[in-house]
Amino acid sequence: TKVFFADPHSPWQRPTNENTNGLLRQYFPKGTDLSRWSSTDLEAVAMAINNRPRKVLGWRTPAEVFEEQLGSLQQPGVATTG
Repeated sequence: TKVFFADPHSPWQRPTNENTNGLLRQYFPKGTDLSRWSSTDLEAVAMAINNRPRKVLGWRTPAEVFEEQLGSLQQPGVATTG
């Protein structure tokens, strides 16, 4: 996976991050104290967001794309001397 470091105070350089923040705001308004939510609640929100189709991903979900990436990283088998 390619990594890009955005300049500070430059939200236009990290559109996926800004879009995800907007999606999270649907569940947690700005300034919400996340400590009042259980880990189960937070995991449910993460599951909902990661299984939401995205136009930028060709209407696939982030979970589908992540699974494809993991599949492409499979290492070839190790040769035996038997």
